[in-house]
Amino acid sequence: MKTLIIIPAYNEQNTLDSLINDIKTKCPNVDYVVINDCSSDDTKKVLSNIGATYVSAPVNLGIGGAVQTGYMYAAKNGYDIAIQVDGDGQHDVTFVKDMVDIINKGEADVVIGSRFIEKEGFQSSGARRMGIHFLSGLIHLMSGTKVKDVTSGFRAVNRRYIEVFADSYPDDYPEPEVIVISALMGARIKEIPVVMRERTDGVSSINMKKSVYYMIKVSIAIILCRLSLGIRTGNKR
Repeated sequence: MKTLIIIPAYNEQNTLDSLINDIKTKCPNVDYVVINDCSSDDTKKVLSNIGATYVSAPVNLGIGGAVQTGYMYAAKNGYDIAIQVDGDGQHDVTFVKDMVDIINKGEADVVIGSRFIEKEGFQSSGARRMGIHFLSGLIHLMSGTKVKDVTSGFRAVNRRYIEVFADSYPDDYPEPEVIVISALMGARIKEIPVVMRERTDGVSSINMKKSVYYMIKVSIAIILCRLSLGIRTGNKR
């Protein structure tokens, strides 16, 4: 099946060359596209110099807009599977094959790479893990779907959900909300163990000052999503 790796990137000039070489080596039969989200560093120059496939946004779209752009690219170009991979190098593309195999076999519509199943590799801070655990419980309550690593941006979807996310995708801190959307639309969601690396360059978009805002915003978004989609789909969970 025709497969695309979507790489949202904002100021990732120091990691993209290595990541793209890794994809070419470990995923030779998979295409990729970098969504350069109006980076203020030399990300675009690096991508041009190495001959990468990329789309440059004229304005900063944010993570949700950048990922949706990738899904629009996948839908327009007829891809059957799309895999999100962060541009900071934290996601090990060795696991892409496992994700693709699960979708190829028809075992799931959405596959999420989780660091919390076998608990190998970088596990994030204790405070952040507590927040993830809370969101996991809220998502389970709202959608009936249990996912441990709800903030993982390492995930794969089939053609149906490429089209869904090309049409509409949450804007701000989208990963937990997307799980609820997918579950309420009837997606079969499977979580598999992966090993993630610690960030080697740049900083996370969620710092300590933003953590409280993040939890409140995402929690409200999940509840509103449940109310909205639950009514539209007749979901009785």
